[in-house]
Amino acid sequence: MYGSGPRSRTSPELTFAVGFACGLVALAIVHALLPSSFDRDVELVRAVRDLATETYVEEVDSREMVDDALRGLVGGLDRYSRYYGPAEIEQIERETSGEYRGIGVVFRDADSGEIRFPLPNSPAERAGLRVGDRILSVDGARVADMPAGGLRESLKRSAIDEIELEVEGRDGVQRSTRLTPEDVVDPTIRHARMLDAALGIGYVAILSFSHRTPDEFDECVDYLEGEGLRALIIDLRSNPGGILDAAIRIADRFIEEGTIVSTRTRVETRSSSATRAETSLAGLPLVVLVDGDSASASEVLVGALQDHRVAVIAGEPTYGKGAVQTLSRFERDNAIVKLTTSNYFTPAGRRIEHGDNGAQSGIAPDVLVQASGSVRRGIHDFLRTYSPPPKAVPELRRWEREEGIELIAKAPPDPQLDVALGLLRGESPAPASAHHAD
Repeated sequence: MYGSGPRSRTSPELTFAVGFACGLVALAIVHALLPSSFDRDVELVRAVRDLATETYVEEVDSREMVDDALRGLVGGLDRYSRYYGPAEIEQIERETSGEYRGIGVVFRDADSGEIRFPLPNSPAERAGLRVGDRILSVDGARVADMPAGGLRESLKRSAIDEIELEVEGRDGVQRSTRLTPEDVVDPTIRHARMLDAALGIGYVAILSFSHRTPDEFDECVDYLEGEGLRALIIDLRSNPGGILDAAIRIADRFIEEGTIVSTRTRVETRSSSATRAETSLAGLPLVVLVDGDSASASEVLVGALQDHRVAVIAGEPTYGKGAVQTLSRFERDNAIVKLTTSNYFTPAGRRIEHGDNGAQSGIAPDVLVQASGSVRRGIHDFLRTYSPPPKAVPELRRWEREEGIELIAKAPPDPQLDVALGLLRGESPAPASAHHAD
């Protein structure tokens, strides 16, 4: 109480005692007036867990039971919300951060230790690991004696732990090297190349969106500009989405002003707008490839580019996922909850979400180019492979010739990419019914 009246003569001890008693009474009233259904639900879960722990025919892990219950609790909200327990944390963190703990190599065969090539600027590259090296041991532990997946696990160390590798080169010479595992970028852009050097048509395939994707995209564009980039194809086929902000930032490279995406929660609407200072590729001829597995953040990017008429969209209708999830971390329990918190809308106000009855909405391409299931699978498999850095290519080609093996994945027949390339070459697209490949 505030004021300048006479000072109370009540002792502090009595005031505390009366206040504490009133608090207990108030708490009792709250419990009496409000149905404690939540407490009863928690008690039911606890009782069922204890029953199973004590009487089930086999021994059970109570933490796994709780994780399973939480998966059902969150997963029942909608098709996108999900609970991740301790065993899944590493993968979800890798997908969102775009990084993983390791030495930075792409193995030909991880269990045998045979390296296809080291990633650029990785601990492996700095330590002198080369195309075709085979890791024989890690800190004296022989790779040949490790179980499946054992080598990968042995290379995940804290940043202060240096490890010693025994390595054998393709020439048969063995050597030792020491290095420290780091947080290495797991590329979400694994294919970037010139498709038509004469016309300057470049190609970038974005496999998913992590926090690192915009920087990867800028690096790839810088490389292609050095090769004479004058038009671009962005491939979003088989891209399930990821970090929304990453898609917004890439859209900002092409859109000078206006809304990129709007998100609506149960109480408010927020809009993300283009920033002219970030628009480095305005006016660049652009075709974007999509299919039925392009979803979420991919559709945010496609919808913005289509509504602002800065790109031609080619391929097949997108998946139709117009819901935005937020990740909440529970550090003490080593868990993450992915919860749908809003819906997104394109600049033109389109909501893209397929219905519970399976009806397809998504984004319709400007140029429809359909592909059969077998053609689509070949394309998706290729998009998941890693293109080697340019300086590794000569040695990989030599290795291929010497052993008669394939180490650099070859792009499969791709009618959708052919149409995109034709559009940038100025070729008129054939009628939609003609764009079908088996």
